[in-house]
Amino acid sequence: MIEMAAMSSLCPDWSRQEVVAGLKRHGYTGFEPRIRWDHACNIEIDLPVSERTEVRDLFTGEGLSICCIASGARMATTEAAERAAHIEDLRRCIDLAADLGSDYVRVFGGPRDQQRPLDELVAHTADGFAQVVEWATRRGVTLLMETHDDWCASAEVCAVVDTVNHPNLAVLWDFMHTQRVDEQPQDSYQVLGELIRHTHIHDGIVEGGLSIGALGEGIFDNTTPARLLDESGYSGFHSVEVIFARGSDHDPDAVLDQHARVFREWMAS
Repeated sequence: MIEMAAMSSLCPDWSRQEVVAGLKRHGYTGFEPRIRWDHACNIEIDLPVSERTEVRDLFTGEGLSICCIASGARMATTEAAERAAHIEDLRRCIDLAADLGSDYVRVFGGPRDQQRPLDELVAHTADGFAQVVEWATRRGVTLLMETHDDWCASAEVCAVVDTVNHPNLAVLWDFMHTQRVDEQPQDSYQVLGELIRHTHIHDGIVEGGLSIGALGEGIFDNTTPARLLDESGYSGFHSVEVIFARGSDHDPDAVLDQHARVFREWMAS
């Protein structure tokens, strides 16, 4: 059964206790903290080990899962020192995920040198994952490359994962981003298929720049991917990704309610 989660970017001003209460209020069972965005829940890679135990117990005690740690690590980065920093951050995210009982860490491909041949870019990006995937395995964590940024195309993400060829590297399917490069959900699913472990769900429009809005009121098809995954027996999370800045005028409860209500209507139809 597909369950619903929310990212901390949706509720950046909520404390951990407020996050737990909000998720339960709207029937969500998962939470996905975004690292290094200074969210009030303060689930970060520098969290002391003793406090990690408290966080884990807080969520599991309420029947909730920290389903994925959303890192900002970018494996396609070409500058050596910068990529080394991303890899170190990713190692620390893996440790955080393991300590919090989370199975997954989201990783970006990131911006890439468009002048280089694709096969070189794939090999370089795969090498970044290869440097950390064994550590993820030891900690019982799977890395997820997201269909995102310069790596929205399913075949290119799949090429990286296939090159690494390791069970602890899989895919996070963001329904919106594959469609932004003109892929139909059926085609994306055919390519990514059994590699999918986690998803991001959001809707919006692209006129004058990408703008995220209410689920079902934009131009992106979220129902077909959800149906394809449900029919395949996918039992992971659909994680709502709506991004608000701390201190901005926003209503997390309204977003959680609207997305949960619409999604449940889709799944029941």
